[in-house]
Amino acid sequence: MKARTVAIIPAYEPQPGLVDIVDALDSKGFEVVVVDDGSSDQAAGVFEAICQRATLLSHATNSGKGEAIKTGLAHALSTYGTACTIVTVDADGQHAIDDVVRVCEEARTHPTSLVLGSRTFDGDVPLRSRLGNAVTCGVFRLTSGASVRDTQTGLRAFSGELARTLAAVEGTRYEYEMNVLMQCARAGIELREVEIQTIYLNGNESSHFHPVRDSVRIYGKILKFSASSLLSFVIDYVLFCVLLSATETAVFANVAARLVSATANYAMNRHIVFASKEPVTRSLPHYVLLAACMLACNTIVLNALVVMGAPALVAKVAVEVASFFVSYHVQHSFVFNERSNNYEEAYVGNRL
Repeated sequence: MKARTVAIIPAYEPQPGLVDIVDALDSKGFEVVVVDDGSSDQAAGVFEAICQRATLLSHATNSGKGEAIKTGLAHALSTYGTACTIVTVDADGQHAIDDVVRVCEEARTHPTSLVLGSRTFDGDVPLRSRLGNAVTCGVFRLTSGASVRDTQTGLRAFSGELARTLAAVEGTRYEYEMNVLMQCARAGIELREVEIQTIYLNGNESSHFHPVRDSVRIYGKILKFSASSLLSFVIDYVLFCVLLSATETAVFANVAARLVSATANYAMNRHIVFASKEPVTRSLPHYVLLAACMLACNTIVLNALVVMGAPALVAKVAVEVASFFVSYHVQHSFVFNERSNNYEEAYVGNRL
């Protein structure tokens, strides 16, 4: 039996254009699954118009784009199995059907990869979309070590085997899509990009993305890590200044201050930032190893800068800023990452 290609469309208060999207996908041979994410009665006519060409799933209340995608994934896997190819498509008409087809072809050719339909952001692109993607790509690159051109694209294709792994990723709203990228980068799953058209209709007014609320969700963990790091830095810097004044020895002041601030930082990151359930007996040795390596590197660089004539206090700030993103990436991926092994095991298990 020929493997199916399933198009999952999360939809909240969709415009009539969704009917054209479903018709076009159906004509291309896609099994179309539309998830009504708690839309109002005003959208009932749109959903009724697609019932003959798509499977319609519904949430009683608005649960978020990530949850809608997971509902679609569960249906696709239970109905078609892991032999299918799955693609997520936005309901607002921003994905050309030919691009959807090309992204799916790439996924079939590379079944172990997550394939992204990456926009070029050329032409008349709303400023908030252009800046938002630039910021998100930069944050993703710094925190994951991986690089993609379009972290916010909703056009993503992958194998049914990989779908099991993606369905286990945390997040219910827009943060889910960023979490997927982070988990793939963490688990060593290749992120492939296919260039697609950049389409914005009416200034992207149909988007339900809330710039402040949803950005906090997307960057929530990074923001908490930043607050934890800032507080730890204040502790570290105050102690450094006091000890430097008392001993006039930058190396001793740096080591002693770091021991105190690292203890506070571990507690905050474990309980607040990453909310890790990893046993202390496992995460603490990892954290100590990271702290020791960071301390050694920071001390060497700090001492080198002071020897070269840089003021000790200025050098201290420069070193701490440089180490921020390295520390986040290692703690997120290694120290407090009790779920990463589960993702990797599930992914490997799906391939066996």
